[in-house]
Amino acid sequence: MSSVSVPPPKCLQKPLVVPHRYMFGPGPSNVPPRILKAGANPVIGHMHPEIFEIMSDIRSGIQYMFQTQNSMTFAVSGTGHAAMECAIFNTVEGGESVLSAVNGIWGERAAEMAERIGATVNTIVAPPGGFLTNADIEKALSKHRPVVFFLAHGESSTGVLHPLDGIAELCHKYNCLFLVDSVASMGGTPLHMDQQGIDILYTGSQKVLNAPPGTAPISFSERACQKIFSRRAKPVSFFLDLGWLANYWGCDGKPSRLYHHTGPVTAFYSLRESLAVLAEEGLENSWERHHKVAEYFHQGLESIGLKLFVKEKKARLPTVTTIVAPHGYDWKEITTYIMKTHNLEISGGLGPSAGLVLRVGLMGCNSSKDNVDMVLAALRDALKHCHKSKV
Repeated sequence: MSSVSVPPPKCLQKPLVVPHRYMFGPGPSNVPPRILKAGANPVIGHMHPEIFEIMSDIRSGIQYMFQTQNSMTFAVSGTGHAAMECAIFNTVEGGESVLSAVNGIWGERAAEMAERIGATVNTIVAPPGGFLTNADIEKALSKHRPVVFFLAHGESSTGVLHPLDGIAELCHKYNCLFLVDSVASMGGTPLHMDQQGIDILYTGSQKVLNAPPGTAPISFSERACQKIFSRRAKPVSFFLDLGWLANYWGCDGKPSRLYHHTGPVTAFYSLRESLAVLAEEGLENSWERHHKVAEYFHQGLESIGLKLFVKEKKARLPTVTTIVAPHGYDWKEITTYIMKTHNLEISGGLGPSAGLVLRVGLMGCNSSKDNVDMVLAALRDALKHCHKSKV
């Protein structure tokens, strides 16, 4: 064969350099040394018995975190988007009705995913920074008769913590599955999957859990499994097919596991360690810490003249705070200045909140009063040095 025509890239002849930053945006969060160290363990086969034992530990940790006894509980190999598609692709068939609550970008994403597989999709839209009442939801359920109702519990784009109580009962009254996105809320505020009647629940690894992005815990109720395993056609995605995933994760009770895909074994190490950290602190302690730190932060923001985007206190997500973009300032100049001057990430809005807010995430190990003080100092400095129009 002739010699290669494309030479080795010069950039790869330099050592990898990754800066340390304070990750106080809506995610990913900083990964503490203990979890980084876990992920650096040797790679072994994804079908080795030791990996299956680690996966079993992960399943138990997710059941604790979700407060569920569902046997169909595991972690999708992918981010929260993969878990969202896993939930929708398995429960919904072409032509079926789906209802998505839109109180930010994640309801919009769920609606688009369902549309792509041929579902009939309807939305119910909450006001900016607000949430839906149970009466609103029941009216839409009665009208559209969906097989699945999607709701983001912690809407990271708007900073809304949506109430959940009573919604599952409404869904089941209309023979509908209740699907909840808890990517931004899980571990930072109370959530009880079984007690609250949630049929499908998922989260991500990179928020409160402080693990690297790339694994997404998910759980399906028995009601959801009955719908999934009685469907007329196979799910559109082989990779996210619950039948295969259930076997790979040992959820189906079969004596042997078949090869489906190569699981991200080092990500499993990190996820297991992050669940161990959460178990050691205790869910209730984690919930209380996040709420206390958020309240301290909110008081600090108001003391320096900044306004919270979510007006109703009970609807404020304790993990991701949305701040009304300061009048007269360019929000992007503020976030850029803070990154350059303080080595600290905060972000602007996303989807419906784009251009309207600044977003600050304080999740897992990042949720502390010391870090609040650091963010407040950076914001004060930015308001002093960034350009402000006279309008």
